[in-house]
Amino acid sequence: MIKIKTTDRYNITTLRSFMTNVLSLLAALVMISIIFLIAGVNPIYAIFEIFSGSFGSLYGIKETITKAIPLILIGTGLTLAFRAKFWNIGAEGQLLMGAIFATWTGLTFGEALPPYIIVPLIFLAGFIGGGLWGIIPAILKIKYSINEVISTLMLNYICAEILTMLIVGPWKGKERFGFPGTNNLPDSAILGLIPGSRIHYATLILAIICAIVLSVIIYKTRFGYEARVVGENPDAGKYAGINFLKTSLILMAISGGLAGLAGVGEVAGIHHYLGYPASISSGYGFTAIIVAWLAKLNPLYAVISGIFFAGILVGGDAIQISLGLPAATVEIVNGTLLIFLIMGDYFLNHKITLQFSNK
Repeated sequence: MIKIKTTDRYNITTLRSFMTNVLSLLAALVMISIIFLIAGVNPIYAIFEIFSGSFGSLYGIKETITKAIPLILIGTGLTLAFRAKFWNIGAEGQLLMGAIFATWTGLTFGEALPPYIIVPLIFLAGFIGGGLWGIIPAILKIKYSINEVISTLMLNYICAEILTMLIVGPWKGKERFGFPGTNNLPDSAILGLIPGSRIHYATLILAIICAIVLSVIIYKTRFGYEARVVGENPDAGKYAGINFLKTSLILMAISGGLAGLAGVGEVAGIHHYLGYPASISSGYGFTAIIVAWLAKLNPLYAVISGIFFAGILVGGDAIQISLGLPAATVEIVNGTLLIFLIMGDYFLNHKITLQFSNK
């Protein structure tokens, strides 16, 4: 009889962690290649097309950076939540709620305020909107023991329906000529772009600053220590007197708030009005989960992994045209990468041994 024994690994080196990530990505690429073969596509050519479409031209690079902005913001926030073992699957809804708050602020006060006031104001409103939507599952988990995976996931759909109700109802703008959507934001509330691109540089700078600041918070502050303890050893946290409710509320306010900032960037930097949920976010909240995981829950690494996965999104659009593949191809690629990254993380932290017995 063969028995499988699992034991925890300790003192995991940086090199081992890095190599595990590399091997996980390589294994994922092998599986993705098999999927392409089944679809009747040359996998080498398909993968080449993905990365050449995103990094092989100036246009592709600019589009990749544009899509990397929300992924970096959301992924950075998720690194904090995941470190505390709070599985926030609701960043998509938090992004949309940030977009809602920012749109209301811009439409209400934008005409009366200059850009140097209204722009920080809409970012603040977006952060508050996403943060408030983020603390709801924290309260449900700590006070009522409701699983945060379920609550955060369900809140995504609730927020999407709230947004849809607004744009087809009370917020429906006359400028849309009968189509769902709000009026355009006033010029003072629209974010500036790098010439010749769709890169809203204010949000890009903010994303990088947030990654740096959150890295300091996680590794250099008492709150960061408490968040790590809550995730790694809840019993020790309770013994040390850590307030679980307070810690969870703060970390989810930050995580949700950063997703809300991504919503501000999409509305004020790209679309300039609030439209259907699918037009505001291309699934950024879900893709950012993989961004955080590939970054090993390090906010600074989330900048690099955010750019990497933005490249996959842009390259995925390219192969839809060049290879005639369906839009779901990108979802398959992202899902496969996430599965193998999770598997790699498991084997990094656990040692598997086979025990043979004659019984």
